[in-house]
Amino acid sequence: MQPLRKDLAAARPIGAEVPALSIRNLAVRFGARAILDAIDLDVREGEFLCIVGSSGSGKTTLLRVLAGLASLAEGKVLFEGAEISGPSRDRAIIFQDYSKALLPWRTVRGNVALSLEARNVPAKEQDAIIDALLAKMGLSPSRTQFPGQLSGGMQQRVQIARCLAQDPKLLLMDEPFGALDAMTRQTLQDEILQLAAEKQITTIFITHDLEEAIYLGDRVVVLGRSPATVVESVEIELPRPRNQLTTREDGRFLAYRHRLFELLAHECGPQSLQRGGQG
Repeated sequence: MQPLRKDLAAARPIGAEVPALSIRNLAVRFGARAILDAIDLDVREGEFLCIVGSSGSGKTTLLRVLAGLASLAEGKVLFEGAEISGPSRDRAIIFQDYSKALLPWRTVRGNVALSLEARNVPAKEQDAIIDALLAKMGLSPSRTQFPGQLSGGMQQRVQIARCLAQDPKLLLMDEPFGALDAMTRQTLQDEILQLAAEKQITTIFITHDLEEAIYLGDRVVVLGRSPATVVESVEIELPRPRNQLTTREDGRFLAYRHRLFELLAHECGPQSLQRGGQG
């Protein structure tokens, strides 16, 4: 794996005039049951936005709408001024279950190549792109291995590399590190911060982990439940680059954690939350 740059996510120019993503009066229903209701949210270009909420609060449903994989009952979603009506390579989604996301009969290289094939990138140009992505994700030595031969963290890196091969403008991440051990999780947190900063990709990241949301995010949006609405949008005014030790020990980090915990506890009850951990 390449060493993290010292200026990891130090400067993330975020557009302030026209939002990259606009959600207006969004509602989603499954039969008679309302999952999302009256969601209004703007996401700035280049922003790293984290979304938290209790289980069943509609976080994944919202992400599926943004990916073009779920239908709206009401409202409108615009990405770069165009209404979202289905999937697009401009919007890549990374799921928590990396084992099901990867094709087990394809090697690491073959899985990453899948996105390039879908983009009709000429075969003679694919090797250079794949080599660069594998090097960036620390996967070069594993290029000929199959997913079943890799650890969970390595499989998730393959999924991230494959999504980056789409050359997306919007990266949607649904609890991508939730099933990983703590050390692998923190390593991948830093890697995704670096990648998002380098490529200036607008990123929406769903998590149950309040500390993860604060560490990664420029902003954290709290969803209520039954049906889900935006309870509060919290700007995270912590300096970048972020550091796993110093950032998490910053008094402001602890204050943000307390604030988010109280918001979620009010919405779904303190018995369903663990302070500083899963929400």
